[in-house]
Amino acid sequence: MGCQCSRLATCCSGSRFQCSRLATCCSGSQFKAAVIEVPDVGKEENTEVDLWPAFREFTFEQLRNATSGFAVENIVSEHGEKAPNVVYKGKLENQTRIAVKRFNRTAWPDARQFMEEARSVGQLRDLRLANLLGCCCEEDERLLVTEYMPNETLAKHLFHWDAQPMKWAMRLRVALHLAEALEYCISKGRALYHDLNAYRVLFDEDGNPRLSTFGLMKNSRDGKSYSTNLAFTPPEYLRTGRIMPESVIYSFGTLLLDLLSGKHIPPSHALDLIKNRNLEMLTDSCLEGQFSNNDGTELVRLASRCLQSELRERPNSKFLIAALAPLQKETAVPSHDLMGIPHISSLSHLSPFGEACSRRDLRAIQEILESIGYKDDEGVTNELSFQMWTDDMQEILNLKKKGDTAFKKKDFKAAIESYTQFVKVGTMVSPTVYARRSLCFLITDMPHEALSDAMQAQIISPLWYVAPYLQSLALAARGMENEAQLALKDGSYLEAQAEAKDKKNANSG
Repeated sequence: MGCQCSRLATCCSGSRFQCSRLATCCSGSQFKAAVIEVPDVGKEENTEVDLWPAFREFTFEQLRNATSGFAVENIVSEHGEKAPNVVYKGKLENQTRIAVKRFNRTAWPDARQFMEEARSVGQLRDLRLANLLGCCCEEDERLLVTEYMPNETLAKHLFHWDAQPMKWAMRLRVALHLAEALEYCISKGRALYHDLNAYRVLFDEDGNPRLSTFGLMKNSRDGKSYSTNLAFTPPEYLRTGRIMPESVIYSFGTLLLDLLSGKHIPPSHALDLIKNRNLEMLTDSCLEGQFSNNDGTELVRLASRCLQSELRERPNSKFLIAALAPLQKETAVPSHDLMGIPHISSLSHLSPFGEACSRRDLRAIQEILESIGYKDDEGVTNELSFQMWTDDMQEILNLKKKGDTAFKKKDFKAAIESYTQFVKVGTMVSPTVYARRSLCFLITDMPHEALSDAMQAQIISPLWYVAPYLQSLALAARGMENEAQLALKDGSYLEAQAEAKDKKNANSG
């Protein structure tokens, strides 16, 4: 199988290799990229940048709307709403999914410095990064906007996995992609990365690892480059309080240990195990039989080199890429398959709900919603006082019942009226009521109101696939076809995740 190469060669797994060295494609053949003419750098950069929108400044109102008022349900930070800097997921008006990091009000007192840093990092565009799309700097508010990565962090998949431990081939792929991300940043003049750790590595919708761009910006007020346990910080940082390019390589070494062990082992302890040749204690027991001794030894060797106390003895990112590239396994297997992550490409056909949305068959959707009933309202918190339960509950439930009866009889205007009265009472929250009223609005030619209700349903129940399906219909009714297709894709993806979860629960039961 022949391979074509410009600046970057890409194999089936998405792994890329710099042209200055031997690269291996998924057939196993090698080629010397040095004999191939390298294209003009300007053209190359334009090709990469064209894949993403240009960096932009957002208003605070735009980001508040995108995150549904910074709703608690949209928090994706590992440490939740009590963290000083909280990350939310959101969706722009054009249906682009985003992550929004909202800083503590005292984190960036110098607005000019914040904007300069954000604009600089915002020029980076690469497949190995969760790219910075924009920022907001209004009064005391400081926010960063990046691509949304829906499949959790490396820390989650290594330390707190649910369905399956990360496979050896995927761990090697993570290491290579991460080294490539660092090399790209270095090539663009951003050699310093602050607090590189397993929480900074995110997985996109294809299951490919991406390096968060948040770590390229340092909190200007406290000047800290590391927030993790001091046992994991580079020794030179402990001595001087300064981060340097070699410090990033040290942190990369700690990540290699994470990948090898499936645990967060202090480097000093790991080096003792390596020195005493006690590699079994260093290796994740879940990996038994997945790799050869030579591969394991090579990764240990790389980690120990990165963790050298002398800066000059640590390798650079080019060396790491050259060392990791030949170790890659199962390069023809997509990352989402290795990770066991539901993927849109695995859906050979749309579900009945998805098909009905694709056809814009509102009557069929009404029948589907009728058959689903209110089972997806389970788990939605409704805090009602005892007084409300005894005195007002029956009246509230009667409003919903009247709406349901009208919905079943296809009297959609009457359904809207009853559901609206139910919503106005405000003591009970039901994503299903919003979904049903959304469909009623669509059938009665009120797409703006339909979209608003579908969005509200998603705020209440962020992982409910019905909400983006209805959003796709409302967007299509408003003539926003591209956005409608994206919402349809989101609905299919969430439905596949829900089915996978149900299957897993059935098997475990």
